[in-house]
Amino acid sequence: MTEKKQGQLVRSLSLSAATLLVVSSVIGSGVYKKVAPMSAELLAPDLVLWAWVLGGVISLFGALSNAEIAGMMADSGGEYVYFKRIYGRFMAFLWGWSTFAVIKTAAIASIAYVFAQSFNALIPLPHLPPSVESIRFGLFLPFENLGVKGLSILIILVLTFLNTRGLKGSAGLSTWITWLVVGGLGLIVVSGLFLGGGSFSNIRTPSIQYVPRSWTDFEFIKAMFGALVAAFWAYEGWNSVGFIGGEIKNPNRNLPLALFFGMLAIIGVYVLVNFTYLFVLPIDDLVQVHIAKNEIAAVAVVRHFAGNLGASVLSIIILITTLGCTNSTILMPPRVYNSMAKDGLFFKMAAKIHPKYHTPNAALWMQGVWASILVLSGSFDQLTNMLIFAAFFFYGATAFGVFVMRYRAPNAERPYRVWGYPVVPALFVLFCISLIYITCYNNPREAEIGAGLMLTGVPMYFFWNFKSKKIL
Repeated sequence: MTEKKQGQLVRSLSLSAATLLVVSSVIGSGVYKKVAPMSAELLAPDLVLWAWVLGGVISLFGALSNAEIAGMMADSGGEYVYFKRIYGRFMAFLWGWSTFAVIKTAAIASIAYVFAQSFNALIPLPHLPPSVESIRFGLFLPFENLGVKGLSILIILVLTFLNTRGLKGSAGLSTWITWLVVGGLGLIVVSGLFLGGGSFSNIRTPSIQYVPRSWTDFEFIKAMFGALVAAFWAYEGWNSVGFIGGEIKNPNRNLPLALFFGMLAIIGVYVLVNFTYLFVLPIDDLVQVHIAKNEIAAVAVVRHFAGNLGASVLSIIILITTLGCTNSTILMPPRVYNSMAKDGLFFKMAAKIHPKYHTPNAALWMQGVWASILVLSGSFDQLTNMLIFAAFFFYGATAFGVFVMRYRAPNAERPYRVWGYPVVPALFVLFCISLIYITCYNNPREAEIGAGLMLTGVPMYFFWNFKSKKIL
């Protein structure tokens, strides 16, 4: 993959095109699966649905805030440059290192994990004896669910190899996969509501374990944040839409409208789909899906009313969509590692481009091997919780950058100014801080691993800077 100098961005995207891009950037595998851990956290169907709404609104606040920074630096090339300009060289490096160590590699591992679980729904994968699966190495259970983990690793390595040979996901393939996802979700809703044998009593009836609490009760707050961490995986991708700020016609009007209408559509889809899950299956059944670990909630719902044939059809749809999504996630991050290596802030080999295939082969294989190791570190939900914990540190930092740049460069050109300033970015930053704190309390294992992987970058930064004689 050859590195090309960025030219002048052309404002060619209409409001409708930008809105569709928002939707296609976000809707993915999470909507099929995350209702199960959210049900286990909240134990009440109405609270699960409200968590989906709240997660969407918070994601919208983050997207609107980040879009101002993206619009200011639309020609600069992403968050690596954003942080370098706003906070300096160290923060830019820490973002790039965290992208490699946890954020994007854990995303690759997580999506591949869903692929393997969908395959497992069609053809059961082997398990090791419980005595072997329970073997622990510190925080890790590498042999737990090893059949699914093994297939996840295999698909990561195969797709990495294909990407080193110049494989590219085309815009047409991306659009096709998006419509396949939307079509699959539409099929779940229509068949589930009209043929699923569900009941509104399922929506009104909480789990037998449910204990009513005030919204100010810390146990309720802890459970809601736990559910939101799960929901944010399904909303992951909203940050990327801010990168189109320099390519939208009339961005002051159309960018916030695209974000608003796009996220509104996504929230509506997610609430409708999850209403269907909770309409068809009692919440205690969804909690059991979460406990079982090897099941996908959407497949369990479809199997309930359409039998194994319906479950197999949905599993095939999920297989195709997660395969494409895994490939797309593998494709782009190595360009960041390649740029960092050229700046002397990453492993030197990552700066090399293959002379025949024009791809950052070394960076791709580094990413693929590390993502495979992360697969062994935990379950799907542990991986996604870990990457959301790390990602929201940087999402909050980018949103806080709105205040920094308003103070430091008040007269700089801003194609888009965040709606509701200063309330919207301030609320988002405060939420990010709260999410990090609650995750440390609620999911200490995931927070510990995520923070630990991020902090491994500190000695690496000083090592590479010592070699290049640069510190800031």
